[in-house]
Amino acid sequence: MSTALNEARAALRARQGLGARYDAPGAPSRELDWARRGTAYFARLLNNLPDEALDAPSRILGFSRRRLIASVGYQARLLSEIVAWARTGQTGPFPKQAAISPDDLEFGVTQPSRALRYLFEHSAIHLNVEWRDLSEGDWDLSVTDLMGKTIKLRDTPLQRARTIWQHAVDLDAGGRMSDIPQAMPRSS
Repeated sequence: MSTALNEARAALRARQGLGARYDAPGAPSRELDWARRGTAYFARLLNNLPDEALDAPSRILGFSRRRLIASVGYQARLLSEIVAWARTGQTGPFPKQAAISPDDLEFGVTQPSRALRYLFEHSAIHLNVEWRDLSEGDWDLSVTDLMGKTIKLRDTPLQRARTIWQHAVDLDAGGRMSDIPQAMPRSS
């Protein structure tokens, strides 16, 4: 990195103060960027939809936009819980299956539009905070859920990026496949 860039970053951190959070130097920065840009892209599409349009179908057969938004919000919430579980040194398996609960999804669909929008916004912020609170070594941790599935924390940004970008298109609110970062792997 250039000296000028390092100096600019140091000046920015000084202006932001001690409470600001930053990614660890060894964090998967490219994947975090994809996830964060995808979140902003999805938010822009969602914010342009009037409340009554949330009940319209998405591009996923049998999924309304409302169901899709709830799914995106609950995925971020689940990933936040997984990251926090590992970061705080919890022992034993993660106390539930690493999948969106059908009960949560059904509950989310019934929420007023404002609450559904808040679920998306709050869960995205929470996930970002959890990622920023990971230390250099934390990124190499894994969590095993009750079903025996292992989730590497380093893989969570790419998992989120794939979901958020694809569902931005699935929202059927103007998202385009051509907007998805070309370098981002589409599937595992």
